[in-house]
Amino acid sequence: MTRAKFLFLIWVYFLFLLWLGGFIIFQQYIRKYPIDETTKTDAIVVLTGGKNRIFEAVKLYNMGLAHILFISGVDPHVRFEELKAQNKLLEVKFAENVLLGKEATNTIENAIEVGEMVRRHHVKSIRLVTSYYHMPRSACEILAQTPDVVIIEHPVYSKNVSKRWWKRPKSFYLIASEYHKFIFAYLKNLILK
Repeated sequence: MTRAKFLFLIWVYFLFLLWLGGFIIFQQYIRKYPIDETTKTDAIVVLTGGKNRIFEAVKLYNMGLAHILFISGVDPHVRFEELKAQNKLLEVKFAENVLLGKEATNTIENAIEVGEMVRRHHVKSIRLVTSYYHMPRSACEILAQTPDVVIIEHPVYSKNVSKRWWKRPKSFYLIASEYHKFIFAYLKNLILK
């Protein structure tokens, strides 16, 4: 084996260990969010796309934890009444303060949409509601758009993602995919600062 090939293998091994260590930390982090259901924020922000996200956000909004509920990533043709029916929402207090973002189709666009809402309504703090595995990337992208906003992370855990994700190919793929997307978002935002 040549010296160059040996050094290349060492480098590949090092990168693999770095990736694996980061992945272990990531999956531990996303499974152990502290849940805070008492701190009030200016707005509750929910990103559409995952099961029970809107239901959880409305529950928190009805508890009076914010005076604005912003739902980002709503289909342009869907009205709030349809969202209520789809998510089995019986009551939404102060529906006039529920805002629908209808431009976003992905996480980066969600962050842009949230940033616009934050600036328009002079919001200083948000409670971010999204799936637990999606939280690090979502928060990273939102902070890139609005670095001064305070984010309280409020994860939603889905029965569709196995707690033993390493034994279920779909769950493993989802967690690994989100880890890679988070790394990309983190590095992109670090470079573009």
